[in-house]
Amino acid sequence: MAPRILLARHGQTAWSLSGKHTGRTDVPLLEEGRSGAKLLGERLHRPPYDGLPDAEVRTSSLSRARETCELAGFGDRAEHWDALLEWDYGAYEGMTPAEIQAVRPGWLIWRDGVPGGETLAEVTARADEVVAWARSADRDVLVFAHGHILRSIGARWLGLPLDFAARIRLNPTSLSVLGWAYGEPAVESWNDVGHLVA
Repeated sequence: MAPRILLARHGQTAWSLSGKHTGRTDVPLLEEGRSGAKLLGERLHRPPYDGLPDAEVRTSSLSRARETCELAGFGDRAEHWDALLEWDYGAYEGMTPAEIQAVRPGWLIWRDGVPGGETLAEVTARADEVVAWARSADRDVLVFAHGHILRSIGARWLGLPLDFAARIRLNPTSLSVLGWAYGEPAVESWNDVGHLVA
């Protein structure tokens, strides 16, 4: 079996709801985020996933990802891994895109990076580390993490430069699956929030 990587973005927080860049600030889940995490877990424990009994599970150590993992029913199986932490936004931590544009017109994180935080090369290296781990054995993996690092992993899984991630958005509590088609890395599904629709 060719290994797949299942990407679960953490549930909604006050900062994700308002569009603030939330890197290493440990913002808790909102009630909406906790409810969404439970629904995601229910989905992952039904066919075709059936609880992913043979999958390795890892999570960012930040509480919004850890709690999403726990509420989804995978906390007892998950290993914390700093490679899954969100981008360190440096001076732009806690700012919305509009606030950043006001001081730096035309700014795009995937091209311009952030002052005082992680570089594009550093984020690429972390994403590549996750991709290499995911492909290292014949088993699926499930990760709970954050929007920008998961988008980075998506780009690098496909062998594309980091800036491709600008074109693949991710909603809170979404599920994405990266796999293979004709022997090449492929997207099986992306930004799926069907479990959140009543």
